[in-house]
Order: sequence, then structure tokens, then C-alpha cells
Amino acid sequence: MSRNESPRLAILGAGPIGLEAALYAATFQLPFTVYERGRVGEHLQQWGHVRLFTPFGMNVTPLGRLRILAENPQAKLPDDNACITGREHVAAYLEPLARSPLLRDHVKFGQTILHVARKGCLKDDGTGDPKRGQQPFRLVVREGNNAERVEEADVVLDCTGTFARHRFLGDGGVPAIGERQTAQQVSYRLDDVLGEKKAHYAGKTTLVIGGGYSAATTVVSLAKLAEQHADTWVIWLARTTGTTPLKRIPADPLRERDQLALRANTLATRNDGNVEFHNQAAIDAVEGAWDRGFKVTGRLGSRPKTWNVERVVANVGYTPDTDLYRELHVHECYASLGPMNLAAALGKHGGDCLTIPALGPASLRTPEPNFYILGMKSYGRNPHFLLKTGFEQVRDVFTLITGKTDLNLYKL
Repeated sequence: MSRNESPRLAILGAGPIGLEAALYAATFQLPFTVYERGRVGEHLQQWGHVRLFTPFGMNVTPLGRLRILAENPQAKLPDDNACITGREHVAAYLEPLARSPLLRDHVKFGQTILHVARKGCLKDDGTGDPKRGQQPFRLVVREGNNAERVEEADVVLDCTGTFARHRFLGDGGVPAIGERQTAQQVSYRLDDVLGEKKAHYAGKTTLVIGGGYSAATTVVSLAKLAEQHADTWVIWLARTTGTTPLKRIPADPLRERDQLALRANTLATRNDGNVEFHNQAAIDAVEGAWDRGFKVTGRLGSRPKTWNVERVVANVGYTPDTDLYRELHVHECYASLGPMNLAAALGKHGGDCLTIPALGPASLRTPEPNFYILGMKSYGRNPHFLLKTGFEQVRDVFTLITGKTDLNLYKL
């Protein structure tokens, strides 16, 4: 690329952060392509029956609003204080953005990015050499028909998230014995227990593993199902040593989150809703088949325990796909697997996601020039990511791409 040419951007993922990055690229008239292997907001659609903790106003930007209203002045956006479901957010905001003339010809669906590398360079070539950054990126792309091709870019923004890759339910975070063999029968996601998956769980005993908000969402839904089907039972296992699975945040400003924590903790401590909660749990083995149910063995503290259940839900979290950039120079945090600069900056700010400030452009730099990890994937296993944070990252990364240090398109 000559100095007079605009850098070609490859944006991986057509979720909230990928589309916001696309809006920025279009605003600056930079050549860009958005690669999406599924649908607009694919991950949001997969858990789309769940209501977001954060209100609509925190999950959109002035740039996005203006684009939607420019195309459809009569568009009715949700109230800023409304906490809507993932699918409602996709329908009201993300899909109109992707369909807008500014973006629609640049968003390519059914495109899976398999690998990102440097042309003519291996991982161990050109360490610290600025010449490495002068080579374009090579993207190996798989199309919907499984045909593969290679495309080039000068800047890559990885906005692929983490929801596509679950963690394992075994003790220590490794697969439990037999887990790989039964993985197709175990649910690692947020199933629509009261909707499309109702018949799957009604009248069954389900083992739910996990101590976070996802597990709490599943347990609360199963408890509601038990009100309609009294033979529905839930065994909830968490690693926590506390008597309640979730720690409530004093005066939590996110009302939906606080109500979920309160309801889940009540179910766990009062045995309401046919829920049996156990703390200090560790899983050693998962055996069985879909038609016969599961035999799960583990420990409660030091005491061995076996559960015979019909369904297993492992809401144990997600992890970034770092294989995508194995041939690039990305310094990863040994704990979160997120990029090191950002992980180090996050480490200085404890507490809740709402208390983490904007961390600035420097936190987004990786040792690989012009390769950036944005959105949920940038936090790795750290659960304190907000869409608002991702929008700030987009602003910051475009200050690096354009050289405009005072850039802020969110204040229009």
C-alpha cells in the first residue's frame, strides 16, 4: 500500500461492535469489508430470548441512531430506559444498520475467517521489525459452500466475541471424563427454557453447572417451568464457597441484574421452585446418552457425589478463539487470554463493569501492527464487558487508524 492509499479494513463479525466499526470506516470513506459467518448479531440472536441487563440507551450510539433515522425518519426506537431482549435489540437496531445503504454492500454473510496471518511472514519472523507491519494481512475465508479463498487487508479488527467457544465443566476447567463424548447432548448456552426448548426440559431433572448470571438465568427459567410442570426438578452446582450463588451489588443501578440475583439466590437458599443448590461443587465425569440421561460424578467439598439426571446445562462461561491469530504477534494475558495491554489496564480497576473507565487507545495496541481485538473478545474471560465499552474502543482504535487524536463521533 502506498502512502497515498487508504488502508483496507477487514472487520470480523457483524455484531454491535463490528457494525459500529463499519459505521466509522464508512464515515471516513475507508475501504472496508465486514465478514460474518452467521446472521447480523448472531450471538445476540442465539440468546435472544434473554433480556439485557443494560438499558437500550447504553447499547446504541449517536452515530447509529442518526444512520437509522436518516434511512427511515419514522423509525420507532425503544425507549432509552427500556431493557429489551437480545432479539428485540437486533431487530430494532442492528438489522436496520446492516441494511442501510452505507453498510449493506460491505457486510458479507456466510463468511468464516479461519486464519489471519502476514503475507510472507511466519510467527517467528520480523519480531520488533517495522518492516513486518508493511506487509498486508492474509485472511483465509471459508464461504457457505465450504469453498476457501484468501483476501488481503491492511488493518484487521477482530470483533468476533467469545460466545461461539464454551469452556469445559470439569474440575480445573479441563474436560470432565466423558465430556467430549457427551458434548453434543450437553447444553453450554442459554436455552429458551420457557419457549422453544420447553418440551425438552418440562418434567425432567436438569443438572445446571455454573455460578454466574447465565446459570442463574437458566435456573430461574426452569423454576418457572416447574410451576407449570411440578415434576420438573433442578440441581444447581456452583464452585462458590458462599451459601448463595451470586453476590448482589449494593444499590445496583442495573435493576434487571439485581432482580435476577435476588430471585436466583432465593431459589438456592429456600429450595423454592423445585431447586436444590450445592456449593463447593466440582465435576469429575459425565457419562450417558441423550435417550438415557446422564450419570454425573463429582464432589461437594471433599465428599464424593453422583447425580443421575435427564438433562445437563453447563453455563460455565466462554473463552476467546485465539487460534484465529496464532501466526500473529499477540501478547496474551495468562489469566484472561485477552490482549495483554488491555488486560493489564483492566487489572488496575476492580469492581463492577459500570466502574471501569475508558482505557484509551494505548490499551488496544498489540505487538502486531494494525491488528486489534475489540469487543467482548478483548476482555477474554473477564466478564465485565459492556457494549458501551466496545463503542469506546471503536472510537479509540480509529484515532490510531486515522491519526486524529481528538476523534469522537459519538458526540454529534
